[in-house]
Amino acid sequence: MYVVRPVELADIAALEALAAVPMPGVHTLPKTREKILAMIELSIASFAAHVDIPSEEAYLLVLEAEDKSIVGTAAMFAAAGSNGTYFSFRNDVIQQVSRDLNISHSVHALTLCSELTGYSQLSSFFVGEREHGTPEAALLSRARLMFAVLAPHRFADRFFVPLAGVTDSEGGSPFWDALGRKFFKMDFLDAERTIGGARNRTLIVELMPHYPVYVPLLPGDAQAAMGQIHPSGELAFNLLTAEGFEADDYIDIFDGGPILQSHKNSLRTFTGALQRRVATSVETPDRGREPQLRYAVSSGSEHDFRAVITHCPSLESQLSVALPAEVQEALNVAEGDTVICVRI
Repeated sequence: MYVVRPVELADIAALEALAAVPMPGVHTLPKTREKILAMIELSIASFAAHVDIPSEEAYLLVLEAEDKSIVGTAAMFAAAGSNGTYFSFRNDVIQQVSRDLNISHSVHALTLCSELTGYSQLSSFFVGEREHGTPEAALLSRARLMFAVLAPHRFADRFFVPLAGVTDSEGGSPFWDALGRKFFKMDFLDAERTIGGARNRTLIVELMPHYPVYVPLLPGDAQAAMGQIHPSGELAFNLLTAEGFEADDYIDIFDGGPILQSHKNSLRTFTGALQRRVATSVETPDRGREPQLRYAVSSGSEHDFRAVITHCPSLESQLSVALPAEVQEALNVAEGDTVICVRI
């Protein structure tokens, strides 16, 4: 049984191995042991903290396989730009009108904005090849939002997710080459290393254009890359759009990748979450005849969060959920405890 749980200090070697896997963009794990350790320590402190208003907390979850190996990660930042401002490009339409020439047309433009500042951010989603496209991958992605359902005071009402944009085999970005390079005077990967993947650094507002960028003036390959995801991000994109995230309003300021965003009330995990009491499942002659549905189930304790997949009859009209003993053990719950259940 796969289990999603908060990261622990003992996981550092496993995270180093995952971080060594080539991944595009910067919305992934830190690459050095020192930064991985810092992220783990911040996550442990965030889970232990008593939070009234979301701020600089960051929560890192891992997907633990049956053999106790770590095969995936997913993170949440409580408030993007909490120690600064989160910058992105907003897709705008500018109306151009000339009465003398009787011409009216719309122009697509990009405007540097900070509107995502304070939103809760999902990031660092990664699963191994064996888990790619499995229900366990969906569990890992959704577990972040299940934790937000459990502890809404820790997060904003709106969420967003930046996904890595189009890059070539050598890590070059056509969008960056057409725009960012003109202001930073360096290659895409060098710029990403300089800024450390952040989108809240002062140098962004110092160097990036403050006036709208007219998209028709950009080269064709840069325009084509806008809002497009790197092939490795297709799984995350599909899971997130199925969840209810939308990708039309914002793009990343560096690689032009899509930024998905949504209010929590439009997300399936929030609208479909069911709180149920735990009961111990008992095998009966009729049990096998009932339609078995797949649910993600998480513990009801924000300081000891766990999530797994289980199968059971529909819970819509039930007050309790029957969980096998091994599922209860994996979740660290007992009969009578409250759990969160979401159909997947």
